[in-house]
Amino acid sequence: MRHAGSNPISPIDASVYVIHEGQDDPKKCTARKMARFHLCQLIHENDAPRGSIMLHPFAEQALAPQDADHLKKGLVALDCSWERAKEAFQRLHSTSEPRALPYLLAANPVNYGIPFKLSTSEAVAAALFILGEPDDAHRLLSKFSWHETFWSLNKEPLDAYAACTTSKDVIQEQATFLPPGHDAD
Repeated sequence: MRHAGSNPISPIDASVYVIHEGQDDPKKCTARKMARFHLCQLIHENDAPRGSIMLHPFAEQALAPQDADHLKKGLVALDCSWERAKEAFQRLHSTSEPRALPYLLAANPVNYGIPFKLSTSEAVAAALFILGEPDDAHRLLSKFSWHETFWSLNKEPLDAYAACTTSKDVIQEQATFLPPGHDAD
């Protein structure tokens, strides 16, 4: 709810937390921009809420609508450089539920068209969409000039993933979008 004199940007309903590693160019950092618009809270690793969902590209379980109950505790993303992602996630000790996003294409200018290499904002928006919060997802990503490109590149897979129930369903659905010869790993 907005109050007179408050920020004219309406925050999203979901609680989004970002562990910020500070490894990217500050001018291109989507996590910092999300924080400026009060769309996420930058936190330290130890401050991730217990039982929340941790977006983790190397997790063994895919994010699925069945995870929506965990969204009540929050959604956590780790903002780091893709060159250091494996190392950053290996040293991460979290009490959150790790979930990997299924096949999606990046629309951000740094990794445009590259599967799975989403920016922090793209990952959070995709997760919100899959978890049944499309309004929050669109509101969050609308702060970026390439938001419409992200939605057009990923409309069909996102709609399909959001219609699933379990992680297994999402993985089966993902297979229909993977290019021939492409492995999700």
